Amino acid sequence: MSAPTRKRRWLAICAITASGVLVATPAGAASGRGHAPFGTRTLTQLAAERAQSTGMLSPNVAEDDDDGNEADEIAEGADQYAEARTSPGVVAPGAYGAAWSSLADLPSTKGSWRNITDLPYNSDDPRYRDIDSNSSGGSGDVTGRMAAIAADDDGYVYAGSAGGGVWRSGRGGGHWKPISDRLPSQSTGALALDGAGRLWLGTGEATTNADAYLGSGVYVLSDPHHGTFSTRSRVGGDELESTTVHELRFGGGKVWAATSEGVWSHSTKTLKGSWKLEFAPNPDYLPGGSLAHDPAAPYKNITNDIAIDPKDPGKVVLAVGWRSGDDYNGFYTKVHGTWTRITSGLGDLPADADDVGSVTFARSADGSRYYAIDQSPEQLNDNPDSGLEGIYVSKSGAPTGPWTKIADYKGLAASGSALTGAGYMPGVQAWYNQFLTVDPSDPDHVYAGLEEVYESKDGGSTWSTVGPYWNFNFPCWSIDPAKQSGDCNQTTHSDQHGVAIGRYHGKSFVYVGNDGGVYKRPVNGSQDASGHATDWTSLNDGTIDTLQYYSVGIGKDLDHGGVSVTGGLQDNGQSMLRSNDKVMGSNFGGDGGDTLTDPANGCNIAQEYVYLAIQVTQNCAVNDGSWITDPSKATSYGVAPPDNATGEARFIAPLAADAKNSSTWIAGGRHIWVQTHGYAIRSGSEWKSVYDLGEGHTATAVAASGGKVYAAWCGPCNNQGFTRGIAVGNADGTGWHDIALPATGANGTVPNRYLSGFAVDPKNADHVYLTVSGFSRQWTEGPGAGVGHVFESKDGGTTWKDVSANFPDVPADSAVVTPNGGLAVATDLGVVYRAPGRSTWQRVGSLPAVAVLQLKLSPDGRTLYAATHGRGIYTIPVSSCG
Repeated sequence: MSAPTRKRRWLAICAITASGVLVATPAGAASGRGHAPFGTRTLTQLAAERAQSTGMLSPNVAEDDDDGNEADEIAEGADQYAEARTSPGVVAPGAYGAAWSSLADLPSTKGSWRNITDLPYNSDDPRYRDIDSNSSGGSGDVTGRMAAIAADDDGYVYAGSAGGGVWRSGRGGGHWKPISDRLPSQSTGALALDGAGRLWLGTGEATTNADAYLGSGVYVLSDPHHGTFSTRSRVGGDELESTTVHELRFGGGKVWAATSEGVWSHSTKTLKGSWKLEFAPNPDYLPGGSLAHDPAAPYKNITNDIAIDPKDPGKVVLAVGWRSGDDYNGFYTKVHGTWTRITSGLGDLPADADDVGSVTFARSADGSRYYAIDQSPEQLNDNPDSGLEGIYVSKSGAPTGPWTKIADYKGLAASGSALTGAGYMPGVQAWYNQFLTVDPSDPDHVYAGLEEVYESKDGGSTWSTVGPYWNFNFPCWSIDPAKQSGDCNQTTHSDQHGVAIGRYHGKSFVYVGNDGGVYKRPVNGSQDASGHATDWTSLNDGTIDTLQYYSVGIGKDLDHGGVSVTGGLQDNGQSMLRSNDKVMGSNFGGDGGDTLTDPANGCNIAQEYVYLAIQVTQNCAVNDGSWITDPSKATSYGVAPPDNATGEARFIAPLAADAKNSSTWIAGGRHIWVQTHGYAIRSGSEWKSVYDLGEGHTATAVAASGGKVYAAWCGPCNNQGFTRGIAVGNADGTGWHDIALPATGANGTVPNRYLSGFAVDPKNADHVYLTVSGFSRQWTEGPGAGVGHVFESKDGGTTWKDVSANFPDVPADSAVVTPNGGLAVATDLGVVYRAPGRSTWQRVGSLPAVAVLQLKLSPDGRTLYAATHGRGIYTIPVSSCG
């Protein structure tokens, strides 16, 4: 029997938009289909399914056979995440900064938020080894995505997360404290320690993936052992607002920044004065340029890294270019005072634009070696196995080379990679996963990160996969870790992004950051016969919570009292927190979308993967893995509505239960689907279509109360002819009709932007609120952007009134009506509240600048739960809201 390799992966192929998020663009892949060993996707299938795509992606994920093209699926998901915030136009830089200022100026409610997910989250929890879990894969305790790592020789480690800010440990990892909560951006692009021991932070995650947010500039912390970042510590002016920062490098008294808007430099001696634009390949596309609002503008000035000659800091090589390819891609250096593309003399390091994509440099401490990873646009678009061009060394120590190739994807695959047994090759996501560093004490000792972690102790002549993707592929694997042996030691989570080497208690350690948080091992650690490390330690001890939730569900814990809380996460499955837990477990694997939880029984759970691929369990998916020998013992079931099979649902599609009857569920794709069996549903055939939204239309939000159903839709959902609408009807299929909305959203009516959520008054189903994403006309260059984020209807959706008032101009994501008749709204920067009888809004508590994607009430209505995309799940008493 094949080992279960069941991970729903973010293999997004996407591009940066001019707003605060990133948007997908077509990318490479090859057609093919197959069946997974246990009815769920394997990496083998994904490799076979990658197909070349040149237009709008139409993924197809079917219930119990979700074998669509993974790269295409997540590309489309990335596109859709951004569409909600950008359509119908291009959002001008500065929108999020202005929104944060507006939010901070609001009066605050009383009370404070409490983080309930600040405890270890065990991805290998033995309680949850059901068919849809990744438990026993070997990643151990996890948290949200880490974009950058820095470490010193005094035991201090700094971890920069994708959406939850920067964290500090003074104990060589673990026992973390947040140190950037006062900044207007919690998205990390780069961290670096300079020669004076100062910590530099470049905000704006630069992995060009689906849910990355732009930053607010570069900051420096003079006393990183004890201090915290503040807005006063920003370097320069606003030149780097609304960019991403891929790397920060030092040389010649300057700090250099590789950003999404070119390469910039600033003196390291003073924080004052503007940043200097050193090089932008296409300056007309920069903000203020003649082509700044061209849809191609976000792609036209991407830079990846800077290599500075250690013997002559005046000699600099820039790695420039968009990962999917453009004619400006390449390596640049100054010739007679002008930045010029290098067309020859690099040795094995390619100079052709088609072969230079995302690049990372690393220099040895003694200056004798330079190393580089290069991702190839041509490989990305044409090679179904890998997008990696290679790993290279310059033995002269000069960034101009000559460079020698020391690894390609085939060589890394033979080094003990777990990907080979799963059908992929190393570097399949080399545009997203990259890190590179050199042991300070040995210029031939190198660590490289792609999907996995690789190590070479001889300058690249040989490599070992010290951090394999997971253990499922290896013959030593067993669903019972007590029966695992040999090369099935604990590994890191997959998808590597950041790396650093530091010392603690006189010993050197390598620290890696990835989609599961932070891990460490001794720099000269031990390996087994397969080259896999035997000494990785997870540093995700629960004191660091950067979990990226899309959703949250709450129900009574009938076994232990209190409540059980669950939620869907980016690349970390579905978390399960029961009232007596000291450790959270994961009862579903891969990506988690929307969530339904029975308020009366927290072990009745429905979890969406993507495109309405829904699994349901009635025992919290508790299982010891006995389904492997007896399939009838599985405790979760696939129940996807038919729109999943036809590809006519959004990536994160809406799912809701009737507020008056938890056995009636509403799901939205092209159709509005209803099923009335509640958590006892066992098949997708039990759904009934009650309304067809029309060809090309897909639901963006659904809600129901007492049998009355509201559904919002878009189609097209991108900038090319964006339209939106609302349909209203009954769960029994009667009375359905479209609401007449002005096409442009003019004169205070519902804007022509993404309609993100409904909140129905529990006392009157005809009284409903609507949340609207995106930005108003001030920031959106596009037709019909309109104004406003919150609208109210008292006649069942027939007419709407803008009740936004002083609501910040920021994407609104969801809302709930509180028991006292107030209204709480989740936004991309926190939660706001309008008290009953009031017309103005207050800020709820003081969350950092983190996106809150969903709000839910506890079963007794007394507690508000917020699913944040970067800082876990928070609660606050409803009475504290006002």
